[in-house]
Amino acid sequence: MIAFVRGEVAAVTLTSAVLEVGGVGLELMCTPGTLATLRVGHQAVLPTSMVVREDSLTVFGFLDEDEKQAFELVQTASGVGPKLAQAMLAVLTPDDLRLAVATEDVKTLTRVPGIGQKGAQRIILELRDRIGPPVGPTGRTSPAAGGAPWRDQVQQGLVGLGWSAKEADKAVEAVSDQAGASPDVPALLRAALRTLSKA
Repeated sequence: MIAFVRGEVAAVTLTSAVLEVGGVGLELMCTPGTLATLRVGHQAVLPTSMVVREDSLTVFGFLDEDEKQAFELVQTASGVGPKLAQAMLAVLTPDDLRLAVATEDVKTLTRVPGIGQKGAQRIILELRDRIGPPVGPTGRTSPAAGGAPWRDQVQQGLVGLGWSAKEADKAVEAVSDQAGASPDVPALLRAALRTLSKA
């Protein structure tokens, strides 16, 4: 099992990052919020979870251990695979997820692409005794995400999740007043997703 990866960021795409580790480029599947914190040429340390299938070996990278643990826990619910688990963390923080399950908030869970009402109810039923309560703010911020670049990062993140460029542009405009002097890209991305889910 690969517990974490430390190395120089060699590439960042809409859905993954490549970290060079000992001369080998490892591709990590990441949420847009995690990708927004990475810069090509800079060092990064990402907790990881490896998913082994008959025909593939996929490594998922995370912003922190809390996100990794949430990713692994939600997959214990029936019908939740790694891609859906990653989609959940693209839309909801681990605390948002814990709160939604604890309060049986089906509406919040159905904001995740791929989760319908029955799926949300099943997830709540199977996880509510194991997911635990929200743990409070983790102080997540996006380093070096000042000024206009946050717009591109949020827009690319939304397109990577399947929204059209036009829809993504509208959502970016809708959350631009929340950016402030030091934009928190993962938080802005979640806000943009909330805007799109209400449209």
